[in-house]
Amino acid sequence: MDFNVKKLASGAGLFFTRAVQFTEEKLGQAEKTELDAHFENLMSRADCTKLWTEKIFRQTEVLLQPNPSARIEEFLYEKLDMKAPSRATNGELLGQYMQDAGKELGAGTPYGNTLMIVGECESRLGAAEREFLQTSAISFLAPLRNFLEGDWRTISKERRLLENLRLDLDACKARVKKAKAAEAKAAAAPDFQDTRPRNYVLSASASALWTEEVEKAEHELRVAQTEFDRQAEVTRLLLEGISSTHVNHLRCLHEFVEAQAAFYKHCHHHILFLQQFPNAFTLNAANAAVSTASASEGAGSPTEADTLKIEEVQAPATGTRKAKVLYDYDAADSSELSLLADELITVYTVPGMDSDWLIGERGNQKGKVPVTYLELLS
Repeated sequence: MDFNVKKLASGAGLFFTRAVQFTEEKLGQAEKTELDAHFENLMSRADCTKLWTEKIFRQTEVLLQPNPSARIEEFLYEKLDMKAPSRATNGELLGQYMQDAGKELGAGTPYGNTLMIVGECESRLGAAEREFLQTSAISFLAPLRNFLEGDWRTISKERRLLENLRLDLDACKARVKKAKAAEAKAAAAPDFQDTRPRNYVLSASASALWTEEVEKAEHELRVAQTEFDRQAEVTRLLLEGISSTHVNHLRCLHEFVEAQAAFYKHCHHHILFLQQFPNAFTLNAANAAVSTASASEGAGSPTEADTLKIEEVQAPATGTRKAKVLYDYDAADSSELSLLADELITVYTVPGMDSDWLIGERGNQKGKVPVTYLELLS
């Protein structure tokens, strides 16, 4: 118990001494030991690295998981050392809903079948996103987090210890300076007009006392200087390790870029399929529907709708509109009109024509065009 009390009192005294030294330095009443320029540059670079690593880490988290509630949930699972439950991506959910809707509406209908095809493609996009998120979390986020929670905490701890030892060193320097000043004052020549012997004895005793105090203060200064130098070397080595951290983060950044490039490449591949396939299916379904309707009505030959003579179709007096072409389209036969992306054409409907198609005109050229390739303008 006595030992704990003494230790507590010693710690409180040390804390008070450091607080006094720090306050006097801020007020300009005490000298401060300055570190060399190289050491200061190392600390500045370390602080800059920590600042921007933290910002990049936080923003990458937002990029990979925009939902703040989901981020908090993942953080809690991580702190509790528990595995977070698997969560489907938005693309996977959308794909599942589309496929379920297609089954419910009927896989044999144009809309239902197309829903199932698009849903499958959206599911693949969601799976590609999931793979990208997992790869990025392992190859990029994890090393940044390890630096912030591991290496940087060690550096911060050693820097705080160095600062405390520096305060102790400067406090020892101040005590040596005061002791030497008192010793010099005590060793000053006595006043010979005062002939009382007692004064000579007191002067000699005070001089010896202050000499002993100076020796004690100088010993404490040497010990404090040794501890400070040792801690400065340890801290310097840790700060120089920031260069290795930069190399490691550079490699992780390359892996992040490669994962992102692979993700967008997969997305581009799936989107191309998604863009082209539904229109081809709609065309086949429309032709089949027209043939079926013609056969059921028993009017004319079954191929009457397929042999529509476009040149005989006349534009109505009203109802024509301008349309912007969204994608390139190659005509399947002479009844269709080939399209180029971003061009403007005139479109209109004719009685009995399937709603998925319009008649398009470009100058003297005329032909059927799919509605899904157009953006109708007012």
